[in-house]
Amino acid sequence: MSDAGQFPLQPIAPRRPHSVTAHGDSWSDPWFWLREQDDPETIPYLVAENVYTDAFLEPLKPLQDAIYGEIRGRIKEDDNTVPEKEGDYYYYVRYEEGEQYPIYCRKSGSEAGAEEILLNVNILADGHEYTRVGTFENSPDHRMIAYGIDHDGSEQYTIHVVDLETGETFPDTIPNTYYSLEWCNDNRHFYYSILDEHHRPVSIYRHRLGDDPANDLLVYHEDDSRFFVGVGKSNSGRFIYVVAGGNNMSEWRFLDANDPAADLTLIEERATDFDYDVVDHGDRFFIRHNGEGAKDFKVATAPVSSPSWEHWAEFLPHEAGRPIRGVDAYRDHLVIGCRRDGLPQVMVLRLSDGEAHYIAGIEEDDFAMSPRSGREFDTNTVRFGYTSLKSPASVYDYDMESRQAILRKQQEIPSGYDPGEYETQRIWATARDGTQVPISLLMRRGAAGQGQAPLYLYGYGSYGLTMEASFSISALSLVDRGFIFAIAHIRGGMEMGWDWYENGKLLNKRNTFNDFIDCAEHLINEGYTSAGRIAAVGGSAGGMLMGVVANERPDLFGCMVAHVPFVDVLNTMLDDTLPLTTMEYNEWGNPNESEYFRYIGTYSPYDNVRAQDYPPMLVTAGISDPRVTYWEPAKWVAKLRATRTDSNPLLLKTHMDSGHAGASGRFERIKEVAEEYAFLLHAMGMAEPADG
Repeated sequence: MSDAGQFPLQPIAPRRPHSVTAHGDSWSDPWFWLREQDDPETIPYLVAENVYTDAFLEPLKPLQDAIYGEIRGRIKEDDNTVPEKEGDYYYYVRYEEGEQYPIYCRKSGSEAGAEEILLNVNILADGHEYTRVGTFENSPDHRMIAYGIDHDGSEQYTIHVVDLETGETFPDTIPNTYYSLEWCNDNRHFYYSILDEHHRPVSIYRHRLGDDPANDLLVYHEDDSRFFVGVGKSNSGRFIYVVAGGNNMSEWRFLDANDPAADLTLIEERATDFDYDVVDHGDRFFIRHNGEGAKDFKVATAPVSSPSWEHWAEFLPHEAGRPIRGVDAYRDHLVIGCRRDGLPQVMVLRLSDGEAHYIAGIEEDDFAMSPRSGREFDTNTVRFGYTSLKSPASVYDYDMESRQAILRKQQEIPSGYDPGEYETQRIWATARDGTQVPISLLMRRGAAGQGQAPLYLYGYGSYGLTMEASFSISALSLVDRGFIFAIAHIRGGMEMGWDWYENGKLLNKRNTFNDFIDCAEHLINEGYTSAGRIAAVGGSAGGMLMGVVANERPDLFGCMVAHVPFVDVLNTMLDDTLPLTTMEYNEWGNPNESEYFRYIGTYSPYDNVRAQDYPPMLVTAGISDPRVTYWEPAKWVAKLRATRTDSNPLLLKTHMDSGHAGASGRFERIKEVAEEYAFLLHAMGMAEPADG
């Protein structure tokens, strides 16, 4: 399969090489200039790549349209979330048929009450290519809402406040904010986070309705560039928390939500690799933390009056291999999200006597399950979600005393879906160091063991994030065409506990890449697929994974898709003016230290492109992306074009009106998925019209 001749695109010529020197090494970066948006050649270059990509994909438009229709047909367009009770109101979000964006609503008295529309994002999106609401909070008296809105994908939000009784928007407009906002209980003040010149949320301010935001009070400022700050409010409504968080480090403060003039109280000072979070319950805090060697976390209590470390008392002990992911407090219970044997669990603990149990009734051997924080403290009901690769998402209300679960909602598939036609498997690949790596599989029933099936292999493996085996309406369009859909739960995530994460970060980062390659080889050796029949897909840090395995084992893959890939690792981590660099020293290592500089240099995809054949590749970027800057994928593709020895399709698509998350509208996102699927079907020789 070749794109030579029909879609000519010349490799971009290096110019104005930028010299980089570190630890006695010097090298030239010929495409450094692409990071300058104001350079007269940068935007035309990105546009030319987009034109090339569009021209290549144009013959696949009928296939893309067909896939788009399939996926959209599986969406219940006039849908809504299960209402959440808060006081006399029931809050929910719904969608209308044909509309791209959510509508925030509530009902009074009961779920059968009359609907009140609080915010229609479709109206806010009118005239904008991109629209996303980052935070949405009602005031405690339910008379107002405050929300943050972003119209370019930069994750720079502007706060607005609406009087729900009059429908009027207050003049109190606050720009340059981030994701956190919390109301004081007086319904006149709220706290919010502000971005600095490096796009880092480092300051918390307090605003009083009617005042000029320029005069808002600075409540907290973070001086350590490794930490971002945000605000949160407890389930009880008693406290507002100000949290400074870095990778695997945190520091919490609290203030009385009833007193806008209250001072902040520190709970415990930050320390290297010390991570904790807090919920309040009466006169004590419950604190999830990893101190004293509790890698998978344990829970302590401390008095609200004296919450520092010396007063912490163990409440729930550490258990290796049972990572505690979160704790919620209700009047009579704690709800603890954790994992056992790599699978999610929900533990309920009665506070009066300490009796604990896990929510039962799980019949599948691979699934995703998580508790959902409620809006009310005084309740015996906790809500949780459940899904698997073949089970549509379900929402349950669980009575913590009777241990009865009530199904409140299951995802509807209007075009029809029979889970009995599919099967899931959870298998284990043996990595080169002997580690057993879990893989989740979805396929048509009876498809396993044929050896020639095309296989979609997704990987991430960073930041301790867990890739759950969740239902995907999109994946069915591949599985129904004969694909096996697979998720490799590689090290760097936290599927198997904290050690799983630590063994895939810093100087162990190569385990992440090796695991993915070893999973691919295992799937080949076990007869699920064959070399060259695997479509490898990842985004962001998972895009870095794609870059590494493309350099090191291109023979395994029939094609690759790298969404907003973090591929210029060494240059990015040497630039401490970028938003995430200093915070992520604890993830990748600080290359200002020689040991990390050398190690990152061994895998950084951009720095290790070599003269060899690469598989067909589709690469995406977002022009306003603050997390992975657009120039990383742009530079990578430029270097690949100049260095590779093949003529396989190499496509770069830069979204010129969005950022890291791609399109904001729900149907526009489907178009992006359909485009990706059409590309990889073409690469696998499964598309019409035929190649070329």
